[in-house]
Amino acid sequence: MFFHPQIPLPQQTDGFLFKLLLLQLSGLGKNLPFIYPLIAFFLLFTQAITLNALVNQHRLMQKPNHLTGMAYLLITSLFSEWNILSAPLIINTLLIWVWSRMSRLYNEPNPKTSLFNIGMAIGFCSFFYFPVIAFAALVVVGLLITRAFKLAEWIVALFGVATPFYFIFTYVFIADKWQGYHFPGVAVTFPHFIESRWALAAILIVLFTSVTGFIYVQKNFRRQLVQARKSWNLIFLYLLIALFIPFINASHSFVYWILSAVPIAVIAAAGFLYPQKKAFPLILHWLMVAFVIAFSYFVQ
Repeated sequence: MFFHPQIPLPQQTDGFLFKLLLLQLSGLGKNLPFIYPLIAFFLLFTQAITLNALVNQHRLMQKPNHLTGMAYLLITSLFSEWNILSAPLIINTLLIWVWSRMSRLYNEPNPKTSLFNIGMAIGFCSFFYFPVIAFAALVVVGLLITRAFKLAEWIVALFGVATPFYFIFTYVFIADKWQGYHFPGVAVTFPHFIESRWALAAILIVLFTSVTGFIYVQKNFRRQLVQARKSWNLIFLYLLIALFIPFINASHSFVYWILSAVPIAVIAAAGFLYPQKKAFPLILHWLMVAFVIAFSYFVQ
């Protein structure tokens, strides 16, 4: 990613904030394209550290560890499309925070402020990549998982989602820019991308690691605290929404599947932690490392 930096190009469903960011970086990027992989690496590394810390904080595993961060960096390194600066990569930072705040709602006596902020974060994310508005379902269904039904809380959360749109439409109206404004929208399509043997092999490795982790999560599910079980349910819901989003995306690229890397990393970490025979996770780990090296340096 550093030897052969890729200059990101805006796609049809990318929001105006991401296009504005690329426009601001274009001048520097022409003379110093190294800036794009540097920003991508910074985002990936900080996301791995943050996600790992939050998983330990919410006690999703039996004991604190660094496996979630390791799994996130390994999984995102398996695909070259996940190592370039993109709108979904930026959004992952906010979505990690959204999941963490949703996991804390179980013990909050007055969660309306948190719900409004969570809704605003999702609405703001849609300005980078509009189909991510589907994560509003994480708030709605997540409330059913974490709290007893209260209509006022749902309304507050939905108001939070709508607030960023209120401000942007107000600006467009006051500045009289209706003619130049294009609502990004969504398109129901079947995603496709350039398939190679290496890409298919990487997908199989991720699937195998995820299924292994899911099996161990289910085996240890009943032993965990109620709050931890609710956090795991939010992770599974997070994964379902992330896997659904490429199907409402007009641009066909494997870049947008990176939204699923966050929940997959958490699930995969369980596959590295729980097996009693440590030879299995060690072999799986070094297999992924070897694949990343071979794919990055000898194939591309």
